[in-house]
Amino acid sequence: MIDNTIHSAVEALRQGKTLLYPTDTIWGIGCDATNADAIEQIYALKQRDHAKSMLILCTREMLSQYVDNPSAEAVGLAIESERPTTVIFPKAINLPLNLLAQDGSIGIRVPKMAFCQQLLQELGHPIVSTSANLSGEPSPACFGDISQALKSRVGHIVEDRPEYNRESPSSRIVKLSATGEIIVLRE
Repeated sequence: MIDNTIHSAVEALRQGKTLLYPTDTIWGIGCDATNADAIEQIYALKQRDHAKSMLILCTREMLSQYVDNPSAEAVGLAIESERPTTVIFPKAINLPLNLLAQDGSIGIRVPKMAFCQQLLQELGHPIVSTSANLSGEPSPACFGDISQALKSRVGHIVEDRPEYNRESPSSRIVKLSATGEIIVLRE
């Protein structure tokens, strides 16, 4: 059953559609992070200012394809932390400009959630991950908290399951400076 869910989600992503899906923190809206047009759809869908960049989910193996010279310490933070941790790397590569922060950085989280890992493996690209709400509204704690208006605007919705609606802490956010210093932005 999970295979069909993964398959249909990946097909939607390959077609350039937006996706409403569970992550290791909250329900998110995503798309293929290498598709600039799909990224634009998310900005429009969320009514989000382009100055507010979005993060991506990727596998450990993908990191070196999308980050310029990632340090072992930063990679370790992204991969080995028990708590979901988003690492903001100073220089992204091979990603559309409309996904990056104005300084060229990108936030990346390597999810431990099996669903997200399978989705990434099957797609073979990173996936945009932003909260499933309109910009400025509270992030939904569970699928039932996502507005019907938002649900009706996404291209594909992953089927809601009880295991996807659990209390999870928000991700810790750390930034890697150009000099390699690690700065905690949200604990």
